[in-house]
Amino acid sequence: MNKTDRLISVDVFRGLIIAMMILVNYPGSWKYMYAPLTHSNWNGLTPTDFIFPFFIFIVGVSIALSYSKQLAASRPRKEMVKKILIRGLKIYTIGFFLHYLPAFDFTKIDLFGVLQRIAEVFVVCALLFIFTSWKTQIYIIAGILVGYWLTMSYIPTDAFIAGTLEPGVNFAAWIDLLLFPMNTIGSHGWNAEGFYSSFPAIASGIIGMLVGRFILTRKRSENTSIWLIVAGIAFVFAGYVWGWTFPINKKIWSSSFVLVTSGWAAIVFALALFLIDLQGYKNNLIAKTGVIFGSNAIAIYITADLFETIYQYTGIHDFVYLGLTSLGMAELNASLIWSLCSVSSCFIIGLILYRKNLFFKL
Repeated sequence: MNKTDRLISVDVFRGLIIAMMILVNYPGSWKYMYAPLTHSNWNGLTPTDFIFPFFIFIVGVSIALSYSKQLAASRPRKEMVKKILIRGLKIYTIGFFLHYLPAFDFTKIDLFGVLQRIAEVFVVCALLFIFTSWKTQIYIIAGILVGYWLTMSYIPTDAFIAGTLEPGVNFAAWIDLLLFPMNTIGSHGWNAEGFYSSFPAIASGIIGMLVGRFILTRKRSENTSIWLIVAGIAFVFAGYVWGWTFPINKKIWSSSFVLVTSGWAAIVFALALFLIDLQGYKNNLIAKTGVIFGSNAIAIYITADLFETIYQYTGIHDFVYLGLTSLGMAELNASLIWSLCSVSSCFIIGLILYRKNLFFKL
């Protein structure tokens, strides 16, 4: 796909998701956040619960768009695999070391996190894309989702009965603790981005790859968006039905969660594809903002973490947040304003990089 064929909707979708990640990850105070900007306590969904699976979905779409071009150009698979592994290792390593900010406490080791999961999903999905067919990928999705459901629902352990799905007391958490020392899992003794729940996250990525492949094999038309919307609705319906027996849950990345979030991702992406790439709404404020964030998505995400560390250590955070509350502003509003400041500061960096044509592909 050459420059003129590039799907702007992919950058917009990815960029707006990164902006939302920053918005919910860096409030003025974790005690004061509007409900839609928080994750569900356990079962169920809030708007924030869609952000991470949407990003995983667009990672899959991007893999299909990028590696289809490389395969068509007969690029050696050995060379592609090497670059995939190096890129995944770089993303994982950065995510690993970001855990040490801002306290720089090197006495603990936490192997899991958001960037680590992105790295894992990227590597596995990219390798599957270049070595397997789309039919095989469908079988893999089905195998992962059904297998995950069966193990989570029907296998008892020495610690709990089969089907227990409580925080830290479920088959995924049990497997993680069986394979890894507790001090590498996370501060809660379990981790929402742990090892075992990475498998259904990979299924989310593969669904994104199938969507990307579908777009490539069809002409850009309204029918493409319509079919994606129809498929998305079917996924959402199936996910809610499955949720009656396997609850929709982001923290364990349940199979029903995969279907519901992937379905909504397909619907939203289909609308973005229709409006931006088919109808030409590329120059409005929302689309331009998405492109600026999406052109350096991972780099901007990392920048947000670095900025927050600087703001905490220099007192800028307290000066703004506590200053606003001392003037009589409600804590919820002051916390939201700080989140918006974090997003804005990252946007400025993204804008500078974009205007200088600097694009960092980790």
